[in-house]
Amino acid sequence: MKFIDLYAGLGGFHVALEQLGHECVFASEIDDDLRQLYKNNFGFEPRGDIRDIKLHEIPKHDILCAGFPCQPFSKAGDQKGLNCPTSGNLFEYTLRIIKYHKPKYFILENVPNLTRHDNGKTWELMEKKLQKAGYYIQHQRLSPHQFGIPQIRDRVFIVGSKIGLPNFSWPKPSNHKILRIRSILSKNPASAKKLTKQTIQCLKVWQQFIDKFPKDEELPSFPIWSMEFGAKYSYKDQTPYKLFKAKIKKLTVKDDRAKQKIQIKKYLAKLPSHARDQKAKFPDWKIQFINQNRGLYEKNKKWIDDWLPKIKIFPPSLQKLEWNCNGEDRNIWKYIIQIRASGVRVKRPTTSPSLVAMTATQVPIIAWEKRYMTVRECAKLQSMDELKYLPEASTKAFKALGNAVNVNIVDAIAKNLIDSNSNSNSNSNSNRMKR
Repeated sequence: MKFIDLYAGLGGFHVALEQLGHECVFASEIDDDLRQLYKNNFGFEPRGDIRDIKLHEIPKHDILCAGFPCQPFSKAGDQKGLNCPTSGNLFEYTLRIIKYHKPKYFILENVPNLTRHDNGKTWELMEKKLQKAGYYIQHQRLSPHQFGIPQIRDRVFIVGSKIGLPNFSWPKPSNHKILRIRSILSKNPASAKKLTKQTIQCLKVWQQFIDKFPKDEELPSFPIWSMEFGAKYSYKDQTPYKLFKAKIKKLTVKDDRAKQKIQIKKYLAKLPSHARDQKAKFPDWKIQFINQNRGLYEKNKKWIDDWLPKIKIFPPSLQKLEWNCNGEDRNIWKYIIQIRASGVRVKRPTTSPSLVAMTATQVPIIAWEKRYMTVRECAKLQSMDELKYLPEASTKAFKALGNAVNVNIVDAIAKNLIDSNSNSNSNSNSNRMKR
């Protein structure tokens, strides 16, 4: 069959469909460097922004594949959904192509929050539009770790068929497999980026915290926020911003807004970054985390007070720790680590953290080798290790891999989708002949 590859990126859909024997007749990708890379890997260059391409310029095809941009629907983004001014309308362009060319099938991919965005209303609208275009629809959340690939990365996949989905079934997870991150790792690869002195020192300081923590107690399951140790600002009923703003209004000349803003800004700068919300009240989850951390401090302040100055010298993201290895050896150097704005995450060496459109500092850390995961190792997590060419700049490579679809999952979905409908057509033709 002929297929098209929209928002193509590194070409995960292309790899999956091509290895099933199908032919790519068109691709589009807005990024100039990725278009050239696509040409190097697959022999032809994709067109640019899909919004600039006339519908009749797209060849006829049997299967449409699209991992349309996820930022408008991601929990980590602005969540403007279909109203996002930069990419929220790309679903509509995809829908126009579907309506115009009427492919037999389509496979779409996005973040799982797509189906929950705006309390499910966004997905309900999208599903109705796809059904109105004449398609039977199913959707499912899947992650590589369910299929023996050591990465937890939930994504929602949406399949559509013009001829129904009576025999279609989603690929069956193989949870019996024991996952080991070492299965995709090279041993001390020369290309690996080593940890900086700052990162190593920070991890050593957190190891000291772990060593000092009472041996007969589990380490906290909630994120440890060291900036809350000894903090005194109010947080339960109103935010510091709300309280201080009311106080400043009383102390300054009426309507002297410029002076008020300066003083509020100076006050907020003294607070932990997570406490600077310019709203009336913190969300419940934040109140809970602050309360838990202050309780942790009060219970252990004798030894925490000696340790605390050592962690205060690091940036805010390094002053937080998420320990996801309860019941395991309390040795930070045995695990997989990822540093994000939310803190230092320590995970068992079974699966990698989800590959996102990462900055260089968010790449998973192989702690026992004091290095970051390599581009090729990340490609294995996306089942794209057979690609000959990847972006030369590691920052672009990690970003592209974070945006990519997992080849093995797409392969399994496409095979089930096409085979089930082929069998359905064969049975239908057989029944007609019997009549």
